[in-house]
Amino acid sequence: MKIIRFLGPFLLILLMGLSLTKCKSPLDLNAGIVVPTPIDNPQSDAKIALGKKLFFDTRLSTDGTVSCATCHKPGRAFTDNLTVSEGIKGQHTERNSPSLLNSAFLKTAMFDAHLETLELQVIVPIQEKTEMGHNMKDLMKVLRADPEYQKAAQEIYHRDFDAWVLTRSISAYERSLISMNSRFDQYQKGNQHAINATEKAGWKLFSETLYCTKCHTPPNFTTYVAENNGLYASYEGKSDQGRFRIHHDSLDIGKFKVPSLRNLPLTYPYMHDGSIESIDAVLDHYVKGGNGHPLQNKAIVPFTLSPQERKQLKAFFNSLVDVSYLNQ
Repeated sequence: MKIIRFLGPFLLILLMGLSLTKCKSPLDLNAGIVVPTPIDNPQSDAKIALGKKLFFDTRLSTDGTVSCATCHKPGRAFTDNLTVSEGIKGQHTERNSPSLLNSAFLKTAMFDAHLETLELQVIVPIQEKTEMGHNMKDLMKVLRADPEYQKAAQEIYHRDFDAWVLTRSISAYERSLISMNSRFDQYQKGNQHAINATEKAGWKLFSETLYCTKCHTPPNFTTYVAENNGLYASYEGKSDQGRFRIHHDSLDIGKFKVPSLRNLPLTYPYMHDGSIESIDAVLDHYVKGGNGHPLQNKAIVPFTLSPQERKQLKAFFNSLVDVSYLNQ
């Protein structure tokens, strides 16, 4: 795992080259994306700029050591490449940090798929004791005393800096993080040379031969639904039983929201708890048909995968990388 993390920056540089230079199309597909926004929080450049500053501000944590960007690093596709994230005082969360790219399209937020908006999601890590551990009332006093933040709140929202300003600004910034200009996207738009023969074979295998698209449906490569993917044969004794903890419905045991496969090579380790380190190991999990949990999604069944087919699938995953957002 240490080797994988050490190679992370070099892998990013390599994939940036693949994503940005191999495809010579002048199209910037991200620029044409229509970002869905709630009626009470329309996008604006000023709002996004304020949200970005807040996203990188460590004062959002009670001891001033953790910002949103601590667990969602831009250069790592807004993940942190840790098994589980690290919060204040060296504490660890229960879950792996998911990417925030394309979060504008989320139907619900969090692995439990229970929060209806990004605005609500912003509050959770700030108050979670193992993450930022802050009290919102105390935090507002600190941020309102910042002349820059107070001025921006007045100019954008016509009110003093408060929790409304904080949550609307950060969520506006998160909605601006679009990554849908991969070589595969260019291929889908008609550039037949954007991906090579191996990657095309991987896409055919992914979309026609296997059951992958039942949960990882294009174009976002997720259904946004919480599913049990058979990661464990039993969740008895595990502190994190997924969506079950929200409503205590036994049918929700082991269910976590299906993650997008976009930028997959950059978002290791995998699964809600970061328990699988590599794409090969993820493929191994599905080749054997999962671990047979009683609530496991019925679509997950054993299949065979030749070395050539494995290579093709991994090549296809590489074609889904788009880090052009780093140029913004």
